[in-house]
Amino acid sequence: MKLYLVPTPIGNLDDITLRAVNVLKSVDAILAEDTRTSGFLLKHLQISKPLQSYHIFNEHQTVQRVIAQLKAGKTLALVSDAGTPAISDPGFLLVRECIKNDIPVECLPGPTAFVPALINSGLPADRFTFEGFLPHKKGRQTRLTELADETRTMVFYESPHRLVKSLTQFAEIFGPDRPASVSRELTKLFEETVRGSIQEIITYFAEKTIKGELVIVVQGKS
Repeated sequence: MKLYLVPTPIGNLDDITLRAVNVLKSVDAILAEDTRTSGFLLKHLQISKPLQSYHIFNEHQTVQRVIAQLKAGKTLALVSDAGTPAISDPGFLLVRECIKNDIPVECLPGPTAFVPALINSGLPADRFTFEGFLPHKKGRQTRLTELADETRTMVFYESPHRLVKSLTQFAEIFGPDRPASVSRELTKLFEETVRGSIQEIITYFAEKTIKGELVIVVQGKS
């Protein structure tokens, strides 16, 4: 009886750890955010295990069923599509319920997108705040206003179609000259980190077709 949280590669499949492979081989079943994505990874690793769907839209409905499996003595692994589960991905509810029910939980170290993006930015990394995805509508402006006086480096996740809009909002709140960086396609063939002022980065991306997951890093207020 145990739940493992297993980080998976954010792009390059070689970034899976030996320990992660051994855990995935040993468990009774794997809870996957997208069974097709995880199925591709397992096929690459030559691992054959039952896959169960566990994602943000069914998490509340399935968490008790998963707890029941664990209580029955099963050992399960939770994976997200990329990176570490529960970091802007499903997992928090399940971990909390496991703790409530005295079910052992173990999170393996491994890939997560914001760490390489933060280091690649060249901005101070000794103290930072991870903001993940900002609210899409309600509460977005409020959250950004709250961050206007933040002195630590700020790290955000963003989708390609929202990048320029978000950077424009950042320019309004933090000022167009605030140093920042945008990393995309981390660990993949077309990995790119663009550094400069927020306005310079807006200009760079304004006319481009943007693809891939994005991490925005913004220097804190001086």
